[in-house]
Amino acid sequence: MGRVALVTGGTRGIGAACCKALKDAGYNVAANYGGNDDAAKAFKKETGIPVFKWDVGDYQACEQGVVAVENEVGPVDVLVNNAGISRDATLHKMTDEQWTKVIRTDLDSVFNMSRQVINGMRERSFGRVISISSINGQTGMMGLSNYCAAKAGIIGFTRALALEGARKGITANAIAPGYVATELLANVPEKVMDHIVGQIPVGRLGEAEEVARCVVFLAADESAWITGSTLTINGGQLMD
Repeated sequence: MGRVALVTGGTRGIGAACCKALKDAGYNVAANYGGNDDAAKAFKKETGIPVFKWDVGDYQACEQGVVAVENEVGPVDVLVNNAGISRDATLHKMTDEQWTKVIRTDLDSVFNMSRQVINGMRERSFGRVISISSINGQTGMMGLSNYCAAKAGIIGFTRALALEGARKGITANAIAPGYVATELLANVPEKVMDHIVGQIPVGRLGEAEEVARCVVFLAADESAWITGSTLTINGGQLMD
């Protein structure tokens, strides 16, 4: 039986691409989602991947959700922390709700989910925790202080977890994509989008499948010596 991979925010965008790529690579995949039942239903029908609905910002919901996944699919060997939202506003206009909702969904979720699987990974002496950060967690971006803080926090969390898991066969790595053609960019004005693409040396947005290939690489047994790293995939926009 193949290893079990759980992807949060796994029924749309980058998450859906990760689920499909992991399944193609031989993993038994489970997809978490938060709210879009129609998209989840369509994803399950298309892929045959089981879907599980819970709020990754809620610790107890994560606890119950992971139990449900492990009862149906098996113990989680690979966790992909992908779920994320944005609520854009400059700081002097940002509300407490905008700040809290993004931190809760984008950063608290990484703790909530990793905490549920870490003991099992330690017991089995194998684990892969792969968390999706962002170029904006590395550089900052006007109007995204909440999102940038969350994505930068993921990188710090990943480095600490890598140290804790190193002797137990557990790796922790982050992936920091640049601008990828997903729903998060759907409402960006055309003039702004032209400016963004103009800053990318390869001259285009990324594709979700390109990020997914990085996830499959880091999830592999053969990637055991890669831990605490942040893999940047941004078309050359940031060379770190």
